[in-house]
Amino acid sequence: MPFAPVLHAEWIKIRTLPSLLGALAAILLVTTVFSAVGAAGDADPDPLYSVFFGVNLGQIAAIAFGTTAVAAEFRGGALRLTLSAVPGRRRWFAAKVTAIALPVLAAGFLTGLVTLLVGKAVLGTSGPSWTEGLRGAAGCCLQLTLMALFAAGLAALLRSGVATLSVLIPFVLIVSFVVGDLSAGVADFLPDRAGQVALHSAWDGALGPWSGLAVTALWATAALLAGAWRLDRGDA
Repeated sequence: MPFAPVLHAEWIKIRTLPSLLGALAAILLVTTVFSAVGAAGDADPDPLYSVFFGVNLGQIAAIAFGTTAVAAEFRGGALRLTLSAVPGRRRWFAAKVTAIALPVLAAGFLTGLVTLLVGKAVLGTSGPSWTEGLRGAAGCCLQLTLMALFAAGLAALLRSGVATLSVLIPFVLIVSFVVGDLSAGVADFLPDRAGQVALHSAWDGALGPWSGLAVTALWATAALLAGAWRLDRGDA
């Protein structure tokens, strides 16, 4: 079967699952609301990070979206039915990943712009410049998309939404900060932290805005390759 109809079928699955649409909406809502709270508090000396503070929690909604989209295939024999229609497992997984990436990219783009506008309105003249703000908006969009893909790959590897969320949510909320307290150099290379360098006005670590996003992209790529490997060798 050609790639286009497989992608269309995967998109239909996503847009007809209320939990996935809710996760997409949560990316925008959670990121914007918590960013506005962070900017209003203005306790961080970095105005750009104040504007995009909510990405810390918004990426959890992105993780939930990527995880749920893949994990739904491992419930009730859904994957067996899918692969009977699309025997090429790699083609199907590529279509699934694309169907996950495109809506998150769109939601992330909207989230980045809305968050920037809200943050600048809250901070006024003390906010970041438009050039800096647009770089942060692009970083916000890409970080949310990459975290969704990282979660999708891990869900394919573990074949379980519960297991994936049990690993990633505590990791993002607790482990990453503990590692950061113990060794900031190591924490800079973690997937949820590396890409967020693009959300800072200045940085003093080994990574810059785009190299940080490249590190997160490498994590996402590794997870997707591991998921594809498991899919190739596992039973439907």
